[in-house]
Amino acid sequence: MPDAKFVLKEPSSKEETLIYLFFRFNNQRLKYSTSEKIKPKFWNSDKQRAKETKSFPSHTSLNVTLDNLSTNVKETYRDLVNSNRTPTPYKLKDALDKSLFKEEYGQKTTFLKFVNELFKEPNRKANTLKQWKQTLRKLLEYKSYTKNEVDFDTIDMDFYNSFIHFLTKEGYTKNTIGGFIKNVKIFMNEAVDRNLTKNMEYRNKKFKILEEQVDKIYLSQKELQTIYDMRLAGIYQRLDKVRDLFIVACYTGLRFSDLIQVRSENIINDGNQIKIRTEKTSELVIIPLHKLVKNIITKYQGHLPSVITNQKMNQYLKEIGELAEINETVKIAITRGGKTENDIFKKWQLITTHTARRSFATNAFLMDVPTISIMKITGHRTEKSFMKYIRISQEENANKLLTHPFFN
Repeated sequence: MPDAKFVLKEPSSKEETLIYLFFRFNNQRLKYSTSEKIKPKFWNSDKQRAKETKSFPSHTSLNVTLDNLSTNVKETYRDLVNSNRTPTPYKLKDALDKSLFKEEYGQKTTFLKFVNELFKEPNRKANTLKQWKQTLRKLLEYKSYTKNEVDFDTIDMDFYNSFIHFLTKEGYTKNTIGGFIKNVKIFMNEAVDRNLTKNMEYRNKKFKILEEQVDKIYLSQKELQTIYDMRLAGIYQRLDKVRDLFIVACYTGLRFSDLIQVRSENIINDGNQIKIRTEKTSELVIIPLHKLVKNIITKYQGHLPSVITNQKMNQYLKEIGELAEINETVKIAITRGGKTENDIFKKWQLITTHTARRSFATNAFLMDVPTISIMKITGHRTEKSFMKYIRISQEENANKLLTHPFFN
């Protein structure tokens, strides 16, 4: 069992100096300020306690405090080991804080209460709040199921591995689990910024956001032209505006949340550009308009068609894709519940409003529009995040390279 040692900060000082506790374990070291001070002349360095002398009448109470700290840190270490939790300097420090400052510590907010309070702060976007609330629900379910405490001091690698195991057993995909981990890290960042905790274990490089590349589709310009040319009359008239709005998205790269914000005043430069500040990133983007987009704006007398909900639009888009006979077979490999599954779809079954953004980025890339120019439109700040939107096959990549000077 490791032992606690007490040393003076300035052992040669003539004035009072701090007493530090040192606790070495598993190639790690806790250095902890006891907040207690003593003049070195009253300190017994061999016993690591105050001398029992009338010249220092508070020696008894000080030594009792040091004894309690020594006992506390050793018991905490033993409890962590016996419960198969990894001892860390932060966990030991937190236990010592509780023993020294019980009254103050008891008034501190808990991690889960703090997360719940975050929801009440102004200027939180609806989609962000939705994701945060889903994460909080999962944390509460995890706590209830595992009986593990979830608090500032428990957000460590033990929690990380246990939480991922819980979510995996629940059948979540790797990317969904990664989203929950991402939000936990956001919550902890907020807490650290507000001095609610000094626990930095969530910044461990192993405390990473899980992610896998899922082969989501894009629509080629040929497929988009087929959709654009469809005559949607009679019983299919209800699909007309959805089709038109989707085509606009496919040639502007706008998210659904931005598309529904476009007004006639956003259409500038004699109808040749759209200028808008995006909702998600607050980026100001100016987008040159494709001829098909111009045709649609003319069709609706200078503005875009009215919209329905995102959910309803996704439903209609699949119907449009089926009518357009976009029947290519698509195999999607996805990790769900810790196992890789291969799901087979018709391409039209996978069309959503977000397909438009991937289609825009991929088609522009294939047409040799400079990456930086596409990113100025999509609002991506890094090439790494942008490249996730590029969906080209090996054959398309080879065909694109045929005209490259290196191969000629």
